[in-house]
Amino acid sequence: MTPELETKRLILRPLELADADQFQIIFPQWEIVRYLTNLIPWPFPADGAVKHFRDVIMPAIDRGECWQWTLRLKSVPDQIIGSISLETNENYNRGFWIDIPWQRQGLMTEAVAVVTDYWFETLKFPVLRAPKAIANTASRRISEKQCMRVVAVEERDYISGRLPAEI
Repeated sequence: MTPELETKRLILRPLELADADQFQIIFPQWEIVRYLTNLIPWPFPADGAVKHFRDVIMPAIDRGECWQWTLRLKSVPDQIIGSISLETNENYNRGFWIDIPWQRQGLMTEAVAVVTDYWFETLKFPVLRAPKAIANTASRRISEKQCMRVVAVEERDYISGRLPAEI
């Protein structure tokens, strides 16, 4: 079961199917999705969030292969501003996105810290891998702040195309 987590400014609530409506409104923006895996359909379909939650995320959570949270400001706890997840995939363990008005405020750095602690301290995994497009400098800076290091460079397929990536 995915627990609720908190940071100084955020509540990280476990993802629920009821969150799909808010996701559907804020998620399909080019600035959010361009460096995400091309497994996400683009253009994002009108029922993309509910289908992905129902058919992919919720079953993975039930199998104990995924933990996903919505990001919410403590000051506005009913409004979703982003998401962060952990997965047991071999070379992909953490992913995140945050709505454009909330970027560059250190909010994702807060969320990443508490979720990474959960990965190591609660789930007891020995390694966390977070692949990202090299061009995604904001995401890379967050990983660098966490003292992550590059262990591999490869090409990966993103919504914006095939790009050099670091793990």
